[in-house]
Amino acid sequence: MKLIEMYKIAIEAGIKNDPRSRKDIEQILKDTKEAYDKLDDDKKEFFDPERLWNPYADSRLSFGDPETKIKKVMWGIDVGTGELVLADRLNERGANISAVVSHHPLGLGRIPFPEVMSMQTDMYHSSGIPINIAEGLMDKRIDEVHRAVMASNYNQSVDSAKLLNIPLLNIHTPADNMVQRFLEDMFRKENVKYVGDIIDMLMTLPEYREASKQNSPPEIIAGKKKGRAGKIIFKMTGGTSGPKEIYEKMAQAGIGTAVGMHFPDSHIEEAKKYNINIVVAGHMSSDSLGINLIADLWEKKGVETVPFSGLIRVSRN
Repeated sequence: MKLIEMYKIAIEAGIKNDPRSRKDIEQILKDTKEAYDKLDDDKKEFFDPERLWNPYADSRLSFGDPETKIKKVMWGIDVGTGELVLADRLNERGANISAVVSHHPLGLGRIPFPEVMSMQTDMYHSSGIPINIAEGLMDKRIDEVHRAVMASNYNQSVDSAKLLNIPLLNIHTPADNMVQRFLEDMFRKENVKYVGDIIDMLMTLPEYREASKQNSPPEIIAGKKKGRAGKIIFKMTGGTSGPKEIYEKMAQAGIGTAVGMHFPDSHIEEAKKYNINIVVAGHMSSDSLGINLIADLWEKKGVETVPFSGLIRVSRN
């Protein structure tokens, strides 16, 4: 399979499992195309053409010939120069790694990644929070995260990939969408009464079981095991943590428990203030679940995924 084909499979999987409707995503792409068409020719030079078909600003093919034939990739949660040198060293030993894939944004996907946080607006709205409230809170938080990433050395890993001539891409939100949908579907089929039941259900999945063996199990951070879970909201996608003020609105919308990969201390304090239960499913384990669901699609097309840098590889094929 070609690199670009593999990449597009991941993006399409993200769209298919996006919390928003396909119609909403198609409208976003249409608006982007119209904005591009209105640009002066001299400004079109600075437009990222991938925006015309890829709705995820935090997922990009940052280096490599799109036509490269791919049989084996190394996929890690975080990829830096060290990981790329490792891939190169393994190739010297005959590993035949065709490309390296990162989960977390780098290169072309690093600076604009806060844009994907806007999907949280729709997620909160679908859970009962008024759209105007969700938008108002999210806009402020998106600006805050954007300012924080502006100073990052976004191309450090890409420069290393170029010197080593190793194709490099990252798949972030599409994989996070996969774990979001997977867990929502899984929990929709069960009658979850207590917060502890959430832990028990997560522990039926191999990614969380393996992480637990590595001293990183799912944990209840706010609330108690025998506390009533109430209405559950999953926060597995949408870039990074939203605004802490959202917990007051969750309480008003009747949400009892929030389940996510990780939560800042400020969020935990707010959740406790409004009696919202918080379950930390686990960062590497949850990322691994989403990645595995995409890696399985690649595997069906003949592409092997070699896990490293935190990825717990589990094939469901």
